[in-house]
Amino acid sequence: MPLGARLNLLLSYAGWQTDSWADRLPCLLEPLGVHAIRAASGRQASQVIQANPIHIAVVDLGLPLDDIESSEIADEGGVRTLELLSRLTQPPPTVVVKRSRSHRDDAREMAAALRCGAFAVIDRPRDAFGIERMLEVLRRALVKFYQGRWPRATP
Repeated sequence: MPLGARLNLLLSYAGWQTDSWADRLPCLLEPLGVHAIRAASGRQASQVIQANPIHIAVVDLGLPLDDIESSEIADEGGVRTLELLSRLTQPPPTVVVKRSRSHRDDAREMAAALRCGAFAVIDRPRDAFGIERMLEVLRRALVKFYQGRWPRATP
C-alpha cells in the first residue's frame, strides 16, 4: 500500500444498538489502513459519497432516508444509497446488509440489491461469527476488485 494511501469504506448502519457490528468493524479495519466513514441515513450516505472517494461500501437496507423518519419512507435510504452508488463513474464493490424479514420482503430486497450491482448480500451481523463473515466478504471484494491491494490514493 502506498504511504499515506487508505481505503475508504462507506459504512451505513440502521440499528439502534450500542456496541454493534458497525461499531466494532472500524476498530478491526483501521489498523489495516481502512478508513470507515459512517452514515446513519440515506442523506448522510449521499453526503459522504459526494465528499469522499468510496472504495468499498457496506449498505444497510434498513437505513432511513433522512435523520427524521417518516413512516412512508422510513427504510428507503438503503435502496436509494445503492442506486446512488451504482450511478458513480466507478461504482465500488458493495456489500448489502439485509434485515431479517419475511421471505417476500427478503426476495424484494435481494432483487433490488442485485439490480444495483451488489457484490454480496448478507444478513445483519449479530455476533462474532457474523462479524467474521463480514470481514471475509470485504476481503473477497478487495481481492476481486483491487487484486488484493488497496486502491491507489487519489490526490
